Amino acid sequence: MSLSRLFRGREDTRLAALLFVLLLVANAVLNPARFAPSNWGSVLGLAAPLLLTSLAVTLPFLAGRGSIDVSVGPLIGLVNVLIVKGLILGAGLQSPLAIVPAALLLGLLSGALNGFLAAILRIQPIVATLGTYLVYSGLALTVLPSPAGSVPDWLRALAGPLSVLPVGAAVLLWLVLRRLPFHDLLMATGSDDRAAYTAGIDVPRVRFTAYLLAGLFAGLAALSLTALIGSGDPNIGPGYTLIAIAAAALGGVGLAGGVGGLVAAFLGAADIFLLQSVLTSFNVSTFVLQMTYGAVLVLAVCLNSEKLKRRLARRRAAA
Repeated sequence: MSLSRLFRGREDTRLAALLFVLLLVANAVLNPARFAPSNWGSVLGLAAPLLLTSLAVTLPFLAGRGSIDVSVGPLIGLVNVLIVKGLILGAGLQSPLAIVPAALLLGLLSGALNGFLAAILRIQPIVATLGTYLVYSGLALTVLPSPAGSVPDWLRALAGPLSVLPVGAAVLLWLVLRRLPFHDLLMATGSDDRAAYTAGIDVPRVRFTAYLLAGLFAGLAALSLTALIGSGDPNIGPGYTLIAIAAAALGGVGLAGGVGGLVAAFLGAADIFLLQSVLTSFNVSTFVLQMTYGAVLVLAVCLNSEKLKRRLARRRAAA
């Protein structure tokens, strides 16, 4: 697939791609040792949790009609502490044959719960997932009140060059998903759920599946985060929610549904990661970083506004 075909008709994604190039050059100049080709594996390990979390929040957005999952961050934190405290420290299990399936299963269970609340019971998605956000945050602190524990060497290695494994698994899963009829049903539902329902699409089932897949990708993100920090930490997960939503919006994912995918989610996450790296090079405080994430989110939503796009299109036509 050529780059022109990949970005055709997607001005918002092309903007994210241009920003990626500019930020990458800026980081290479400011931090040449860190961004040298020999360190790309380690850089990917640092970015992997955000990449995968952004993909996780993208799936509900694609389903449209206000579908959103704000519980992804706390879910990642909860899976992290359950792996470290429950499996590694409690049960003494350190094999990937136990830890990897457990993380993915926990993600799927959360996705099923959120999908049931938002798609089947039709509770407002923001309300339903805010409820699970609070539950997961409280559970994580109950299970592990403060950072503790350590992870086996194989899991710690996923924060280095082997970080390509969870990221590659997510890419492979997305490519398979793109070839399934479900992808077309998802985009049709997100674009116009009433027309999709009239056409015979089971809209609640499509949205439920979107939440289910979001939980699966969140499980992969939890593995990457656990590898990166090398321990259990109940406080680190919730912070990923806002950043991931900002990344998805910046990458060109339509928050109203039906627009976006893996490329948009990954581009936005890479932009946020590189922007964070640039600001850190100037010793910017965490408070300024939080302000930057909020500003990026507002700016991205404004740039993706259909009203703004129509107005710009009229001006170009008039010129």
